[in-house]
Amino acid sequence: MNRKYRLRKRRDFNYTYKRGKSLANSCLVLVYRKNNLEVTRFGFSISKKFGKAVQRNKIKRRLREICRLRLDKIKTGYDLIFIARVGARDASYQKLENQVENLLKRAGLFKE
Repeated sequence: MNRKYRLRKRRDFNYTYKRGKSLANSCLVLVYRKNNLEVTRFGFSISKKFGKAVQRNKIKRRLREICRLRLDKIKTGYDLIFIARVGARDASYQKLENQVENLLKRAGLFKE
């Protein structure tokens, strides 16, 4: 995923956590808010409780790819943070894909 589509600064994450709305399912939590920019930015948060770095990075890579493939379908001008729950540890790629789509639909972030 290109750098311009990533949330990178701590203050952006904190602002999104404080001002954003959240939705959850068994594997993921989505926190989102409008950002008044021309791009939608994605952040991924995975706690150290989740496992060692290899496991955390595997989930991040999968989520990044799932979001990258849907960039053209997602509305612009939002900051999105995906937080992995313990249920995501054993989830297959297809299950994560379905969970992400479910959260984006419920949040109304897909283009019509």
